[in-house]
Amino acid sequence: MSDLKPYDLTALADNGLRRGRTTGSCAAAAVGAALVLLLNGEKPGSFDVPLPDGEHFLNVPIDNAERTAFGARASVTKDGGDDPDATHGASVWAEVTPNGGGPLRFLAGEGVGTITAPGLQLPIGEAAINPVPRRMLTQVVEELTGEAAGFDLTVGCVNGEAIARKTFNPKLGILGGISILGTTGIVEPMSLEAYMASVEVYIRVALGPRPDIVAFTPGKLGRDSARRLGVGERQIIQMSNFVGFSLESAQKALTEMNWELPLLLVAGHPAKLAKVLQGDWDTHSQRSGMAMGVLAGVAEEGSWAEAAPAMRGANTVEEIATTFPRPDFWREVEERISRTMHAKVPRVREVRVRLFAMNGEALGGELEGAA
Repeated sequence: MSDLKPYDLTALADNGLRRGRTTGSCAAAAVGAALVLLLNGEKPGSFDVPLPDGEHFLNVPIDNAERTAFGARASVTKDGGDDPDATHGASVWAEVTPNGGGPLRFLAGEGVGTITAPGLQLPIGEAAINPVPRRMLTQVVEELTGEAAGFDLTVGCVNGEAIARKTFNPKLGILGGISILGTTGIVEPMSLEAYMASVEVYIRVALGPRPDIVAFTPGKLGRDSARRLGVGERQIIQMSNFVGFSLESAQKALTEMNWELPLLLVAGHPAKLAKVLQGDWDTHSQRSGMAMGVLAGVAEEGSWAEAAPAMRGANTVEEIATTFPRPDFWREVEERISRTMHAKVPRVREVRVRLFAMNGEALGGELEGAA
């Protein structure tokens, strides 16, 4: 940990809002505190969690740590900063139990869900602790004990089953509670009005030098893909769920500039971007429907009708992406999204959409330079 720098949560995000810690960071801190108590008999007031970027650690306050019949347990309050999130203020806890030297096991405690349907990043029957948080928990155990083995790690959440009803988990087949999430360990604040205002500013800054290309992305997956496609950092706009607003803001700015942007690249996962084909321009899960049906409709209208019933019955869009690897189908989806979006930004000469699975694979075929 000595070579890592502390992550300063008091530094506001670019939109002036407060960042927070993910449920993954909370779970890692709770595992660390419980393990310190189990190994050293100490009850730490906080725990330093190494972040996935490999450069920083996050100091997380510990609410409580206590011995249990077979191990130790600790709890942490989820602070999502200024981001409107169902888990903000929730108590995330972890119990660490020796398992006789066996491999690490990740178990769902009360309030954390279990995977019951295909199409997610984890097999059926597994605790809904996503891959990056699992790596964070593993790193904590390895740094404290010297090996990534020897313990069962049970993660739970007080009132997690009730909290999960405010999320997509029940529809996704994640039953019994919340998911332990996060790809960076840090919650970037995305409250509606402030974030929309900042998106509009970012778009104007990106268009200011009259570049050949600007990229819109819903989140990290699309941002990383745009980078791989050669788009400069200043020209990548993370629009979150505000797809329609971002396109309208670009059209307004271009009209004021009396200029046409040569190319708008839109890169991301079809679970977000395909929603525009059903008229959902705000893709937040609470304000839009899931996109499996619209993808099935594309299949029925093309030469993939035999796959449509399975698409309609899929648990998630990611399940479709992994079980139907047909570049010709995904290129058709990309083209339809491009045409639908282009109608909102006539001052863009070309709108090009690239869709990616969660593992970063380009669904429509091999990547090419975006310019």
